[in-house]
Amino acid sequence: MAASPASSPSPASAGSTASAALFGSAASPGSAASPGSAASPGSAASPASVAAHADRPRVTQLRLAAFAGHRRAVLRLGPLTLLAGPSGSGKTSALRAYDALARLGGGAELGAVFPDAGACVPERARPDAQRRRGFRIGCTADGAEGPVHLDVAVQAEPELRIVGERLSADGVVLLETALRDPSRRAVQAAWHTAGSAPVTRAPLPDDRLGTPLLPLRVAGKTDGQRRVLAAAEQMVVALRSVFSCDPRPERMREPVPTGSGHLLGGCDNLADVLWRTRAECGRRHAQFVAAVRTGCAGPVEDVLAEPDAGGVVRALIDRGDGTRTGLARLGYGELRYLALTLVLFTGPGVLEVDPAGEVPAALQTLTVLADGFDRGLDVCQRAELLRLAARMCDRGHIRLLGAVADASWAERAVGEAAGEAGAAGRGGPGGVTVVHLSP
Repeated sequence: MAASPASSPSPASAGSTASAALFGSAASPGSAASPGSAASPGSAASPASVAAHADRPRVTQLRLAAFAGHRRAVLRLGPLTLLAGPSGSGKTSALRAYDALARLGGGAELGAVFPDAGACVPERARPDAQRRRGFRIGCTADGAEGPVHLDVAVQAEPELRIVGERLSADGVVLLETALRDPSRRAVQAAWHTAGSAPVTRAPLPDDRLGTPLLPLRVAGKTDGQRRVLAAAEQMVVALRSVFSCDPRPERMREPVPTGSGHLLGGCDNLADVLWRTRAECGRRHAQFVAAVRTGCAGPVEDVLAEPDAGGVVRALIDRGDGTRTGLARLGYGELRYLALTLVLFTGPGVLEVDPAGEVPAALQTLTVLADGFDRGLDVCQRAELLRLAARMCDRGHIRLLGAVADASWAERAVGEAAGEAGAAGRGGPGGVTVVHLSP
């Protein structure tokens, strides 16, 4: 992992040199985007919606200091963000880094998050004297505590472990960890106290992120400790509710057993979810059906599920004239459109996610990661799906980060929706942030 002489202020002066080597200026909150990662803001979200959701924790920046094909990349994220670029530009790896941070923020073990960690190491990264190679990722979570920055350094070779972590806000490092003794499966941690002792030091495991462990270690007796806990909570809440979604039409066509009613990432069990959600909220289901009507061929009066032989359920489209069409007859693009529409109309209670159970739902934001957002969709479907996403994201309870090959159509689609809403005398959706990537 490349070293840089610059370093942010650290509570653990003994570890500041090691911290600089791990993070350096490339991973600091103010680092610049790489030439291939320029952000285009599109049209701005409405000021009213921004103000209404300002205190809800949300990830506003993703940093890929050294990860797969990315070097020193800083991606600015809005409520609705599209990563645009040709094949090989790193769209999928950026989504993977976000998902990995979310799982680590939820307390997942490092090996479960990175089963093939070697693929995350930049191809041209040179090993150090101990033959170690790794990668560095980070993010910024905004909310009531202001911007809070998290950066993580992971050693992938010769063995997988976290070798450094930094949580900071307002130029103050609130938590910092560093590997001191490679023979021990632990890192030395130091967190901000601002009491009789400026910092507290203790070992933390090297196979889990330290930030979500802080509530178990920090008493919260001093103002400094309470600041650490508030920043850690904001980061964890911002990261926890993430749903990685890439609908697989070939699996959606088959009847499925009834189960938990929680939608899987591939939307394989869409019929089971429809079986549950259709009766839960009639108003939301009616809006869902109206959106499906726009993106599917032929008349659509309802979208439902019915029991079939063998204890399974199958999803159907009611054509309104006594005809019901099974999903097996729908096209690839129709099925992806239908599945992504359902995701946008539901929430953590329906999707297979890991929300922060101790935090009220009103203070949480669901983030959908959609690889191949426009894959298989025709011109009308992709425009309508993006308009729907813009409307839902503008409400503040959901954010979307999607990947597309070309985003030239996206700003136009959202702009047209805003213009139509203005002409009708109602508020239009917020804008789309486009981040352009290149190989």
